[in-house]
Amino acid sequence: MTDPILALKGVTRRYRTGGGFFSKETITTAVDDVSLTVAPGEVCAIVGESGSGKSTLARIAAGFDLPDGGAALFRGAPYARPGSAAWRRERAVVQFVFQNPSGALDPRASIASQIGEMLTTHERCDPATRAARIDDILDRVGLAGMGRRVPQQMSGGQLQRAVLARALVVRPELLICDEAVSALDVSVQAQILNLLMSLKDEFGLTMIFITHDLGVARHVGDRIAVMQKGRIVENRRTHYLFDSPRAAYTRTLLAAIPAATPAARRAREAAAARETAA
Repeated sequence: MTDPILALKGVTRRYRTGGGFFSKETITTAVDDVSLTVAPGEVCAIVGESGSGKSTLARIAAGFDLPDGGAALFRGAPYARPGSAAWRRERAVVQFVFQNPSGALDPRASIASQIGEMLTTHERCDPATRAARIDDILDRVGLAGMGRRVPQQMSGGQLQRAVLARALVVRPELLICDEAVSALDVSVQAQILNLLMSLKDEFGLTMIFITHDLGVARHVGDRIAVMQKGRIVENRRTHYLFDSPRAAYTRTLLAAIPAATPAARRAREAAAARETAA
């Protein structure tokens, strides 16, 4: 059996707020004793409502935050302390794509220079190799000839492609996408998701894809982990989760997906009636 590229073992993350002169300190448990493994080459989609803890879990999975309890292991070893030299080296093999691409890019710098900065930070290569790598990754994400543009000159979909190019130019082993398509309209979402799946196969990527949309998770995920109130309530292969969900919360999320056809709606209603009768 192949060893997991990422293993989260009973991780817990708490946040403390308040505690001033006029208020008591409040402790919120964002992630509560979560265990999860991700195999090499797998796409694990993590689904849940806003506030379910999925983005906090993504930051732990990326090594951005250390858990208060449990362990996050990449290739069998704990992540380095955030900000350390070892942690900065880890950024080359674990890349993160945020929800808002415009917020992740410098508005004053060209897209090519920002991709080049990633190469300069993590690799040593001569100027000719550097320029060739930038042109190649821009072509792969569908932005050939757009390297001199600044973010204000690009659409939302193009910006997300640019963020992907910057993340992938260093050839990471693990790519974590946190609501990477939620800010885009439906047609552009489909384009970016299809691009991601193509790049995943091309680069041999392992991916964690955070989303609140089970339809999106179904499109990209080999496996889906469903989060509710900081815990994973169901974690199964995608087709099994859709065909026979075990957790009541999963069934609630599935029921919220619009049926594609009247026949699909009737089948869903019949299944719900059988579930209620049982």
